[in-house]
Amino acid sequence: MAIERVELNFMRLPYVHFFETSFGRSYDRTFIMIRVYEGGLVGYGECVAEEKPLYSGETTETAWHLLKDFLVPLVFSQEIVEPEDFYRAANIFKENRMAKAGLELALWDLKAKKQGLPLYKLYGGVREEIPAGVSAGIEDSIPDLLTMIENYRAQGYERIKIKIKPGWDLEVCRAVREKFPDLLLQADANGIYSPDQADHLRQLDAFRLLLLEQPFPPYDLWEHSKLQKKMSTPICLDESIISYETTKAALEMGSCRIINIKVGRVGGMVEVQKIHDYCQRYGVGVWCGGMLESGIGRAHNLHIATLPDFKYPNDLSASARYYHEDLIEPPIVLSRPGYVRVPEGPGIGVNPVEERIEKSTLKKEVLKP
Repeated sequence: MAIERVELNFMRLPYVHFFETSFGRSYDRTFIMIRVYEGGLVGYGECVAEEKPLYSGETTETAWHLLKDFLVPLVFSQEIVEPEDFYRAANIFKENRMAKAGLELALWDLKAKKQGLPLYKLYGGVREEIPAGVSAGIEDSIPDLLTMIENYRAQGYERIKIKIKPGWDLEVCRAVREKFPDLLLQADANGIYSPDQADHLRQLDAFRLLLLEQPFPPYDLWEHSKLQKKMSTPICLDESIISYETTKAALEMGSCRIINIKVGRVGGMVEVQKIHDYCQRYGVGVWCGGMLESGIGRAHNLHIATLPDFKYPNDLSASARYYHEDLIEPPIVLSRPGYVRVPEGPGIGVNPVEERIEKSTLKKEVLKP
């Protein structure tokens, strides 16, 4: 059999509440949904590249170009069906990891559906429930943030990640820690600080953070290494980790003690497995970061987070955290306080709702051999 057609949907979903990081404030999210068709089955993937090149150099438009003009034609020209074969063939094209990951994930979903298995069983997953945390963005005031965290706690979330930036860091962490002394709390800077602010960042040790995520820009592994030696708080790298090679370099340099894995950032599940297995051998725990995915991308992440070295609560909150109406039914929900159950159906195990997909689609392309 061969892939019969690939459909690309350029989509936009509004958030239930604005989300602000050190990059700025956003009110909605653009992304690309990818569907691959073979023998009456459909595999779903999600490309997480955003509208602006802030988190990474990719955007929704550049990913659309790569998928339409290079990656999907590659699948057709080489009659690729297996995701592992796609990973190897797509290496001829440099970078563009989010575009590659979206298509590879669709092929993984298709492969699992053909075998009638939930995706995590192909991956070698070991758990059926995932420890789930939630991410709180930068708010208009500290009282607004505290109210938000209180609401999340009432919903059952036991780990909260807060976004920080210069001027919204020490006092914010102090206020959160004073109000919630036993909260599993972590802080994410998205690379906004510079090395000359290292002494300022060291003051975060006072707040018993689970981890400090990506304080410096992505390519500065050396300065992260120097900072980690001065801090008791574990540093976790996110944007710096784009491959197995950068993971190996970061750990051998002592740049961090924890690794955040995002399948889109590293270029697909094959690369995730390589990173995961190396971290497991090295004795370093990992966790699954989120890109505010729809239910399709979120379901993929749930299956990924079943791997044994995912030892920290993941950014895998319920659908209602970000969207009034997700693309799937039923939505992803907490199965009990602090946990989300992995879908058990074939493939990613969720049911995309075609009417919602069409309503949120800005443009569409159907590609055939």
